[in-house]
Amino acid sequence: MCTLLVVLSTSLVLAACIVLGHLTARAMFLLIPVAVISFALSLIIGGFLSEPLVSLAAKLEAYRAGQCPIFRSEGYLDEVDTINSILAALVKKTNNQRADLMRKEKRQAEFVSDAAHELRTPLTAIRGTAEMLLDPDLPPAMRERFQNTIITESTRLSDLVNDLLSLTRLENDNVHVDLARVNLRTIANEVVNTLQPILHDRKANVKITGEAPDILGNANKLKQALTNLIENASRFIEPHGHIDIELCGLKGNSVIQVKDDGTGFGDIDPKLLFARFYRTDASRARTTGGTGLGLSIVKTIVEQHDGTVEAVNRAGGGACFIIAIPSITDAS
Repeated sequence: MCTLLVVLSTSLVLAACIVLGHLTARAMFLLIPVAVISFALSLIIGGFLSEPLVSLAAKLEAYRAGQCPIFRSEGYLDEVDTINSILAALVKKTNNQRADLMRKEKRQAEFVSDAAHELRTPLTAIRGTAEMLLDPDLPPAMRERFQNTIITESTRLSDLVNDLLSLTRLENDNVHVDLARVNLRTIANEVVNTLQPILHDRKANVKITGEAPDILGNANKLKQALTNLIENASRFIEPHGHIDIELCGLKGNSVIQVKDDGTGFGDIDPKLLFARFYRTDASRARTTGGTGLGLSIVKTIVEQHDGTVEAVNRAGGGACFIIAIPSITDAS
């Protein structure tokens, strides 16, 4: 472009000189080849400059059409290579955001489907039982049993809705978690005291041992996670069974283990236990009041604290759930 402007300016000067009679015929004869050569060079340089821009425009058009062109340095001009680098980063970011959005939409669709399925069971039971109660000739004993069924299923439905709301709230509150110094032994004592009526009713023997370094966390959410683990363990132990809560520090982490001497979870992948609505035995879980969301809530809370949660079957029977969260160091 600059060369073309130079040639145009030169041509105008030549024309002016000719008009004014300042150039001789010999001088004009010498300048004509120079102008032709300059014009040819301008075409070559213009093509050299425009080629990467045309290529870049074609890539942008292909990307707009849904294709995945590769924006890489062509080695022609530093400015064009810089634009290619910027566009490559922008395309990568856009593709990652699109993939994240698709995964989120898929999880939401699965969540809605699973929630609808889980809600349908107690609702069907309540409706069917209520219809049976309309029978005026229903024996009193059976009427009382049906009434208890409605109460049980409505309670389970309420628990399920509460867990759904808790899980949704947790996943939407990642950036609003208030953190402070937390002692896990204090958390464990408060949770056990709160659950004492339930643990007493289920004849569970609970023991807390050990200490763990303080962590940076949200006390209320950690209480919810530990409550879910202890309450879950109390469902699957026999009367007068044991739940041991052990705390320690290990490799820069504060570790809390919830062990029970119940039935364990069998020969399955432990990771499945933390999936939404997963049950090792659906019928037994419904009998004991499980919603299939408790462990998923635990996993969400622990991951919000940059921690991990695992489950293992104990050699002597029962299950062990292990939470590990980074400890506060002395330097902190």
